[in-house]
Amino acid sequence: MNHRITRAAERGLKDIGWLQSNFSLSFSSYQNPERAGFGLLRVFNDDFVQAGGGFGLHAHANMEIISVMLAGRMNHIDSMGYREEVTTDSVQIMSAGSGLRHEEHNIGNDEVNFLQIWIEPKLQNVTPRYQKRSFPAEKRKNQLTTIVSNEEGTAHCWINQNARLSLGYFEAGQTATYALNPLNKCVFVFVMEGRVVVNGQALEKRDSIGLWETDLVTVECSQESRFLLIEVPINH
Repeated sequence: MNHRITRAAERGLKDIGWLQSNFSLSFSSYQNPERAGFGLLRVFNDDFVQAGGGFGLHAHANMEIISVMLAGRMNHIDSMGYREEVTTDSVQIMSAGSGLRHEEHNIGNDEVNFLQIWIEPKLQNVTPRYQKRSFPAEKRKNQLTTIVSNEEGTAHCWINQNARLSLGYFEAGQTATYALNPLNKCVFVFVMEGRVVVNGQALEKRDSIGLWETDLVTVECSQESRFLLIEVPINH
């Protein structure tokens, strides 16, 4: 097994007042050649948006863009005609394909916190697509819950890539196990809350670890913990 740990304090930071972004991988003004993506996972931002703040209309193409809402309320408006409200425990995907434009703003009175994730697509220039699902925390306790995969279905979102995202919400003393194909897959684990041990490596709140050349990932929870696990191809 090989691994790479990024501690919370080692992340890149961009603070422009209404937006504070923490970069686990190179993005925007934070460019670190040792963290220039992880497999086909290209962007992993831990974003905090103040009330009234938001992202104006902008374009994307040929990228699978995933938002995992941890706290607060955001709107979503795009060039495909979708007008949605994205709240705590919701997940949205934009399979940008041949191109789309969208905007999103904090529409509540409290701070928004969401994870912004970009994954390279399997196919280029596909028809753009939007999808949203809700995953209430009380229904996910002590289990790994698939929130995004490459398979169509009503229980999760699906994207244009052989990837899988799973949310974990476990009590102290519980262990989660995850099997993967060690030949061309890697796994990125990000801890939102709590304290865990991932394949023998201790992680605290907002730490992350990337693992490869292993066929099993174990997450031991030293205290009540919430984490996100992302399995992606190492390459095309």
